[in-house]
Parts: sequence; structure tokens; C-alpha cells
Amino acid sequence: MAIISISRGSYSRGAEVADKVASRLGYTCLAREVVLEASEEFNIPELKLTHAIEDPPSVFARLTRGRARYVAYIRAALLKHFCNDNVVYHGLAGHFFVRGIRHVLKVRILANLEDRVAVVASRDGVSEKDALRLLEKSDKARRQWGLHLYGIDPEDPSLYDAVIHVGKIGTDSAADMICNMVTQEPFRTTADSQAAMEDLALAASVEVMILDMDIDQPNMEVTAHRGEVLVRLKATPHFRGGTSAEFGAHYVDDVRRRLHARALGLPTMTGLEVELVED
Repeated sequence: MAIISISRGSYSRGAEVADKVASRLGYTCLAREVVLEASEEFNIPELKLTHAIEDPPSVFARLTRGRARYVAYIRAALLKHFCNDNVVYHGLAGHFFVRGIRHVLKVRILANLEDRVAVVASRDGVSEKDALRLLEKSDKARRQWGLHLYGIDPEDPSLYDAVIHVGKIGTDSAADMICNMVTQEPFRTTADSQAAMEDLALAASVEVMILDMDIDQPNMEVTAHRGEVLVRLKATPHFRGGTSAEFGAHYVDDVRRRLHARALGLPTMTGLEVELVED
């Protein structure tokens, strides 16, 4: 059992590869479904969530805070699925959310630019020149997204366990290669790697809860280890109009109390600690 995260450029046939891999392995195949689930669960229009992970930072600059919230919603929804194992995901950002998890096979799918241009030109009824311009814009936006939110270039091959070009071998052979790789020992789910995945999902859920709380929100870092959640709120000296020493203890107690009440329904949480640290 394992998880497969497929990264792809627009019209690189990555979705086709993902469908074939999922069908052969009997895995669940996910992409847009995750956005739809997040939209329904958190009552946010699907279009807003889609823009949050597709538009380049300059386009979405007006909603910087909202963007972070929307990305958190999508991450929380996706990691819940990943906890169930046996998943093929080919949407945006999957490889960013599961760094360090052993049983995730990360694959990058590439295709000939000429083939991609032909698909766009045929689909949109535009010239090849215009199709190329559209593809370049899309690829640039995806790259900027990764660099802006995570400081990582999604085109960096070192992020992936395999980079497969479907230009010559086609999608069937690409799917065969992935199915063969994922059965190898390095990608098999272990008790420790499953626990690490559940901790990621737990931390993501708690982060969403904090973002949804009506509080004066500093920067934060949420981590979990074996169900023990640690929330580190990073405050500047002038946070909330005063020094952290003046309001810190009261603020932390308030956040801890309200968060604990919300998090009682999280079955994997065994403990919760909140602390305020100077930025």
C-alpha cells in the first residue's frame, strides 16, 4: 500500500497516466474532487479555492490572507484522503504537502511541447502561437505558486522520485513504470510512516481551526508528533497593539481553551500545547 503524487504541466497527459495507474492498482484517483470536498466542507466557492492554488501570486495579491486560508483548506482535505492510503493524486501541490513521508511516490510527468500546443490549439480553436502563449502562462503561474508559497521550484527534478517523459513511451508504459516502482520496498507503508502521515493531517486540521477562529492571528507553525499537537504562535513586540509580555499569557490561554473545545472531535489528537514565541 502506498500513495502516488503525480505532478504535471498543463496538457502533459498526467491525468491520463494517473487514471491508468489507479485502475491497475485499484487505488482511488483524486484531483479536482479534493477542491470540491474542501468547498463543501468549509463553505467556500470552488472557484476561490481553485484560484488559490492555480493563480500566480501577483494575480491573487489582493487576497493574500485568504489565499493562505484556502490553501490550508485544500491541504487538510487532501491529507485526510492520504491517511486512507492507496491513493493516486494528480492535482496541484500534492508533493509540497507530503515532504518527508516515506510511502509517497512522487512522480513528475513531462510531454513534448509540440504535442501540448496541438492539444490546446485544437481545444480552444486558436493558433499554435496563441496556444504556446497560453501554455507558457500556465506553466509560469504554477512555477510562481511553488516558489511563492514554499520556496520550491516544482520543475526541480530533485523533488521527485521519478521524472517520466511520455513523448516516446506513451501513457501505458508510463503507468507500467509507476505501478512497478510503487510496489518496491522503499514506498511501502509502515507503521511509522502511517503515523507521520496522520500527524501531518492532524496538524493541517488544527491549523484550519485556528484560521477559522475569530482572533487576532499572528504567524503560526502547527506540528504534531504521535498525536501530540504543538501550536507555536509567532508574535512581534507590537502584536495586537502591545508587547507580547503584556498580553501573551492571556492570549495563549484563550487560544488554547477555544482550540481545545474545537479539537475534541479529532480522534488522533492525544494532546495540545500552545505557546507564543517572539518573531
